[in-house]
Amino acid sequence: MAQNPFLIIAGPCVLEDLDTASYIAETLKNLTAKFGFDYIFKASFDKANRTSLYSYRGPGLEKGLEMLSFIKEKHKVKITTDVHETWQIAPVAEIVDVLQIPAFLCRQTDLLVNAGKTEKIVNVKKGQFLSPWDTKYIVEKVRSGSPKEVWLTERGTSFGYRNLVVDFRGLPVMKEYADRVIFDATHSVQLPGGGEGKSGGERHFVPYLIRAAVAVGVDGIFMEVHPEPDKALCDGPNSLPLSELEKIFSEIKALLSALQNV
Repeated sequence: MAQNPFLIIAGPCVLEDLDTASYIAETLKNLTAKFGFDYIFKASFDKANRTSLYSYRGPGLEKGLEMLSFIKEKHKVKITTDVHETWQIAPVAEIVDVLQIPAFLCRQTDLLVNAGKTEKIVNVKKGQFLSPWDTKYIVEKVRSGSPKEVWLTERGTSFGYRNLVVDFRGLPVMKEYADRVIFDATHSVQLPGGGEGKSGGERHFVPYLIRAAVAVGVDGIFMEVHPEPDKALCDGPNSLPLSELEKIFSEIKALLSALQNV
């Protein structure tokens, strides 16, 4: 069986305005095509787990799905977004190619089972509080609904207060259970709640973690990106600037080529 192309899931943390989201999608589509990667555009219509009540959450379900639908049609890209409640699953599944389950909700049985019933690909972010071995039960819940595939995404593990670390031993463990394992490089450098009412981040570490994950053998990289991360309305401190992606993609390509010869 032919191996799937290396996957890039990327976009802004949350939908801000259509022009920005569309520009990001177009840029990433062209860059990933240049390096031979498969591409899925990601953005949230609602960030229901923001640290502060006053943080920007997104345009909401109706307007957000309109924006995602426009981007999908205009740029001919695959789409993913996250769902937080079971009633969101049906309308979102009509638009997206991959349903994403947020890390904080990765054990919500009804959410997982009903996502699987859509027969879409379901990508579950591994909770910061969970061991890689526990993801076996997540996958079982999703598979009970006959999904197309189940993916697991590593995004770091809580290590003390306001800090995350990545245990790369967990990636091959999760591969025993899931159809694909993705590495979320930008959330892994997040400092949860570390910005006094919002999350901080250390984006300068992202390229190093990407190299390590590719070397371990992940099936794809998830990253949040923005033309000007310091002006992003959500997760700016751990998002990558679009201007850095060509270099990062080049490094991924070189590592993949090197691994083929090992």
